[in-house]
Amino acid sequence: MFRHIIGLALIVLGTTPAAATSPIADILCEPSHALVQKLSRQFGEARFARGTQGPDQVMEVWTDDDGGWTLVVTYATGTSCIVAMGENWDKVQAENPA
Repeated sequence: MFRHIIGLALIVLGTTPAAATSPIADILCEPSHALVQKLSRQFGEARFARGTQGPDQVMEVWTDDDGGWTLVVTYATGTSCIVAMGENWDKVQAENPA
């Protein structure tokens, strides 16, 4: 978790705020290509899963080998925002419905 906190601080300090409707988004948003580079190079994370949230948003989960995870929303405008970060990511087996 400490690694994520330090990394988040680096993103906040090195980012120009993007136009968004949420105060937290102003702090955690930047151009998608730049955020992808930071997640992969600085955090050692890789895209684990993604899904659409309406026609203009993609939700992505990024994970690393140590169980760290980052939830990112990417907008059609080319901006991505970190909406949550944590640790102890665990892939679970799909359950068969009864």
